[in-house]
Amino acid sequence: MLVALTVALATLGPAPRLSPVPGGSSRLEVETCRGKIVVFTYKPAAYRDGPLIVVFHGVLRNAEEYRDHSRALAERHGAIVVAPHFPDPPFSIERYQKGGLVIDGRPQPLESCTWWAVPDIVADIRRREARPDMPYYFIGHSGGGQFLIRLAGFVKTDVARIVVANPGTYLRTSHESPYPFGFGGLPKELSDDAVLRRYLAQPITLYLGAKDLERDEHLDVTKWGEAQGRTRYERGRNAYDEARRFAAAKGWEFRWRLIVVPDVGHDHEAMFNHALCKDALFGDPKTD
Repeated sequence: MLVALTVALATLGPAPRLSPVPGGSSRLEVETCRGKIVVFTYKPAAYRDGPLIVVFHGVLRNAEEYRDHSRALAERHGAIVVAPHFPDPPFSIERYQKGGLVIDGRPQPLESCTWWAVPDIVADIRRREARPDMPYYFIGHSGGGQFLIRLAGFVKTDVARIVVANPGTYLRTSHESPYPFGFGGLPKELSDDAVLRRYLAQPITLYLGAKDLERDEHLDVTKWGEAQGRTRYERGRNAYDEARRFAAAKGWEFRWRLIVVPDVGHDHEAMFNHALCKDALFGDPKTD
C-alpha cells in the first residue's frame, strides 16, 4: 500500500502553480478532501504579507455576506479574508455545525469529517501567496462557531487562534453529554484524557455578545442544548467556566480566553467590526 501510494504521488508530480489571491473581492474554487469548496475572498489593495483570517458562516450559509462583512476587518489588520461556503446539501447540520463525526446516531471515522477541508483551504491560500508559513486565524459566528468549537476538539493544526463567536451549543468536556454536546458515546480514542487535554490546550477565544439573549428559531432547545443554559450568552459563560474548572482540577494547560462584547447581540457584522474583535483574534492570552 505504501509503495503504491508513493508511486501515485510521484506520478502526479509537484502541485500546480496557483495564481495569487486577487485584489479586492473575489471568488475561488478550492479542491479539498471533501470535494470542491467555493471560497469568497477579500484582499486589501495595500496588502503586504499580512495574516490570513478564515471566516465561517452560520446556519444561513451566507458565506459571501460574511466575506463582505469582514472587509473592514481585513483592512484594519492588513489581512486576507477567506469565507468558505458549506452549502446544504451536501453539508447538512450534522456535517457542518456538528462536523460529520456522528451521522444518524453512529460515530464515523474521524478522517471522514468535514473539518479536514479547512487545512486544505489554508494550504491553497498559502501556496497562492507563496508563503508556506503564513500565519492564520479562524473566526466563526453562530453555526460557524459550532463548527469551530467541535473542530478544536478533534483537529490539531498550527492555527494561531480560534475565535468562537455566539454559537448555540458547545462541545463540553463531559462524558455524560452525548456528542455533539459533549464527548459521550464516542470511541475511547476520540474521548480519552489525551483528547480532552489537547482540546483544552487549543488557542480558543469564546467571543460573546452580552445581549445575545434571544431564544430564536435557530436555538437548540433539546434536552442537551437546554442543559448548557437558557441563552447563547449564558451557554458561552457556562462553557468557559466549566472548561476552566475541568483543566484546573486535572492540572492541565488551559489556553482558552473569554471576551464579552457588552453592547452586541446575535449579530456577526457587529461582532466582527467591534473594537474587541482585535483582542479576540490577536490579543495577549489573558482572560477577563
